[in-house]
Amino acid sequence: MSALALPTTRPRNRNPLPGFGISLGLGMAWLGVVVMLPLAALAVRAAGLGPQGWLRALRDERVQEALKLSFGASLTAAVIASLVGALVAWVLVRYRFPGRRLLDALVDLPFALPTAVAGIALTAIYAPNGWVGKLLAAHDIKVAYAVPGIVLALVFIGLPFTVRTLQPVLETLGREPEEAAASLGASRFTTFRRVIVPELLPAWLTGFSLAFARSLGEYGSVIFIAGNLPYKTEIAPLLITIRLEEYDYNGAVAIAALLLVASFVCLLVINLIPLLFEKKGKRNG
Repeated sequence: MSALALPTTRPRNRNPLPGFGISLGLGMAWLGVVVMLPLAALAVRAAGLGPQGWLRALRDERVQEALKLSFGASLTAAVIASLVGALVAWVLVRYRFPGRRLLDALVDLPFALPTAVAGIALTAIYAPNGWVGKLLAAHDIKVAYAVPGIVLALVFIGLPFTVRTLQPVLETLGREPEEAAASLGASRFTTFRRVIVPELLPAWLTGFSLAFARSLGEYGSVIFIAGNLPYKTEIAPLLITIRLEEYDYNGAVAIAALLLVASFVCLLVINLIPLLFEKKGKRNG
């Protein structure tokens, strides 16, 4: 008597979430309510200002100075954070030393620390009567309540973005390309310029863009150390709050819309960077 052949069935792949349609619908609905709806309301309100409303808001000398300070300080802080972040990421990946894990954990501290607490701490340290500020004041160097203090606060909140962007790239790169270049007679500078920099450049630009976008909208850590003097140390996010307190809603919307567009452009650049380098690699290949 022949054995009965039992039908074989393959186990279905069960996903922890419902089907694609339901998951996509719920995700997009949540994203729309939390993110897209407020941004759409701001865009509609900004579009309703008209040319005259935009000119009136942007011709204000106080607004112009605040925007110059925010963009200039954010750009400076992003450059510093990207350079220092590259050095910190290199040390964390390439070297083993006592306290390495502690240093790695401290990199994420600005993510978890409330920005207001960071601002108060930086002010207490760099104020004229603070630990470091007292020493700097003896040499007529002013950090707190001046532009250097603003840049310092923005570097503090932007540094983790550059470190965490570069760190996985360095871990993936390994030491093999450097050892191969050294075996072929390349100097350290040549190895750095021809081997390491091309591999790190996309991630470095991404970290720079993230730090710049984050710094542009920073509020809590800056207002305590800036001094908030109009035309001198008043940042654009603070001026938005001031315009709202003055019931100048059109002026607040105009400044907020400009910062929104700048941040959106940064995020767009971040997403385009891998595509640009991928196309460049294909052309060179």
